[in-house]
Amino acid sequence: MTINQKVTEKIDLSGVDQRGLFGQKGAYLNLIESQFEAKIVARGDWITIEGEPGEIGRLQTLFSDLISYLSKNGELNERYILYSIAIIKENGRGPTELMDTESAVTSVATKGAIRPKTIGQDRYVKTIEANDIVFSIGPAGTGKTYLAVAKAVSFFKRRLVQRIILTRPAVEAGESLGFLPGDIRAKVDPYLRPLYDALQDMLAAEKIKKLMELGTIEIAPLAFMRGRNLSNSFVILDEGQNTTTGQMKMFLTRLGLGSKAVITGDITQIDLDDKKGSGLVRAQKILAGIKGIEFVYLTEKDIVRHRLVQDIVKAYERHEGRLSKGRKGGVKKRS
Repeated sequence: MTINQKVTEKIDLSGVDQRGLFGQKGAYLNLIESQFEAKIVARGDWITIEGEPGEIGRLQTLFSDLISYLSKNGELNERYILYSIAIIKENGRGPTELMDTESAVTSVATKGAIRPKTIGQDRYVKTIEANDIVFSIGPAGTGKTYLAVAKAVSFFKRRLVQRIILTRPAVEAGESLGFLPGDIRAKVDPYLRPLYDALQDMLAAEKIKKLMELGTIEIAPLAFMRGRNLSNSFVILDEGQNTTTGQMKMFLTRLGLGSKAVITGDITQIDLDDKKGSGLVRAQKILAGIKGIEFVYLTEKDIVRHRLVQDIVKAYERHEGRLSKGRKGGVKKRS
């Protein structure tokens, strides 16, 4: 039996923000070591790693990827480290190399540059650039809405569109908003709050206010889109899983010349009574194969929120899978 011989390699950290790379009290370094069969020692401007050649190669790729990510984003987090490790073990290359994304999605007023943080997100923003209608389907936390709004701001700043229109179905109110208290703004704001939040990360508050007063930025319930012709606009339909087939058709046929649309949604979180009647679910079959319309599917690997969100999504998927198998198998009668 041949036993792989252990080797030792060093990685130069000259000019690297070691505090950002290693985490508080070396937490990130400990996390990395727990994921590999290798010994990692950091001293001065060097990391020394000892282990089998395959593990050493993966660790060299990992640290190169993390240093590149840290340099571009100014900070590192546990979620990205685990993501990078998973991608390297699967592909042998790091996410930053696979994405090859140098340019930011957009320059923003409050948080600096916004860049895709996963391979799926990178594919998503590139698909938006290349197509007039893009459907983004995936679980919570994958950046579906946030990146779509970032692209809308980018297109507006580059003068590729003249307006930004953000809309959502107010499904909790059945889009019959009259019975709710207050004026129309007070009625719809609770349903549109996530769109405001995303926008406020990308434009100064005064700028947003001015653009909304001019009608250049519009945030409105889906019901308000009926009968309109949306030309030279970047239009985002959020929570698309909660549209009916009729509503989805209505929205898509609003698009005029020079417009681009992004429809986002999570088909595992449909709030309609008739879940099979979701406009987003049916659109996948109805619109498949049409040139200029693309579907991008994000997964739990693309979740960029707290690391537990990925575990929660996986747990629910397993639970729903077991329920689905139970329904298909039927219930056995007692003899």
